[in-house]
Amino acid sequence: MTTTASMVWLIIGCALVTWLPRIIPFMFVRSVKLPDVVLKWLSFIPVCILSALVMENLLDTESKSFVTLDWPVFVTFVPTLIIALVTKSLSITVVAGVIIMAAVRFFM
Repeated sequence: MTTTASMVWLIIGCALVTWLPRIIPFMFVRSVKLPDVVLKWLSFIPVCILSALVMENLLDTESKSFVTLDWPVFVTFVPTLIIALVTKSLSITVVAGVIIMAAVRFFM
């Protein structure tokens, strides 16, 4: 596969479209002192996003009639959550979660 000039420009354009919306807000807020209420509210955003991702994976929405628990994910979630609370280490939690999920998929 050869790389053409149009392909390079396409890659550069895609990089800019991805990068600019993430950087521009930081450039505007960089010199502004945000109120403490706003900073406290912003501190909850990572927890909310992570909770939404976890809940989306825990619930099985494939059924047309109702929502159920995705049991293999739930069986993996509980020990992974305990490991996260005990170790408070992201890397240990991720590695443990991957290993537990592999074991659950192997045995279920």
